[in-house]
Amino acid sequence: MASSRVLHLIALVLAVTTAADAATITVVNRCSYTVWPGALPGGGSRLDPGKSWQLNMPAGTAGARVWPRTGCTFDGSGRGRCITGDCGGALACSVSGQQPTTLAEYTLGQGGNKDFFDLSVIDGFNVPMSFEPVGGSCRAARCATDITKECLKELQVPGGCASACGKFGGDTYCCRGQFEHNCPPTNYSRFFKGKCPDAYSYAKDDQTSTFTCPPGTNYQIVLCP
Repeated sequence: MASSRVLHLIALVLAVTTAADAATITVVNRCSYTVWPGALPGGGSRLDPGKSWQLNMPAGTAGARVWPRTGCTFDGSGRGRCITGDCGGALACSVSGQQPTTLAEYTLGQGGNKDFFDLSVIDGFNVPMSFEPVGGSCRAARCATDITKECLKELQVPGGCASACGKFGGDTYCCRGQFEHNCPPTNYSRFFKGKCPDAYSYAKDDQTSTFTCPPGTNYQIVLCP
C-alpha cells in the first residue's frame, strides 16, 4: 500500500511539473492586412488585422514552427493557395511553408532545462515578426524591419524577399556557421544581417541568434510588431 501511494505521488508530481512547463503561444496580427499563419504542430488559421490565435503547446515540444502566409484565398472546404508559405493548398498545415517565409521556431523545455526559440530568414522573408516572452526578463527575438519593401532587386519574389541561398545556391550564398569566416561577404548577406540582426540567417547562423527562457514561459508571436 505504501509503495502504491509513493508511485501515485510521483505520478502526480510529474503531471504537475509537465503542466507547469507547457506553454501558450499567442499569434497576434498587427499588420494592416490579413495573414494566414501556419504552424507545426497546430495547423493553420486566418488572422484579420487585430486578431489573435492561441496555440497550447505541451512541455517537450521540439522543432515547432510558425510562419505567416500572405495573399491567400480559400474556399469553404479549406482548400486554396497563398502567394507565400503555402501548406499544400490547405488552411490547416501538415507540411512546412514554401519560400519565401519568415519562420518562428521553438523547442519547449527539452530535458527540463530551457526553452529555445529563434526567428529565421534562411528560407526568405515576407512579414516582420517578433517572438516575445510574456513577462519575465528573458530576451525577445525581433525582425521588425519590413525587408519586403526594401528587398534587393535580384531577390524580389511575389509577396516577399527570397534568400540568396535559395535563389542562387552554392557555397558563396549558403555558407554559414563555423565556416562563415571563410565565405566572402556579399551584398545579400549584409542586407539580411543589417536589416534583421536578431534573425537566424546565412549571414548570422550562430548561437547569438538563438534565445532562451525558463520552461513554462508563455510567448506571443507578433506579426508586424
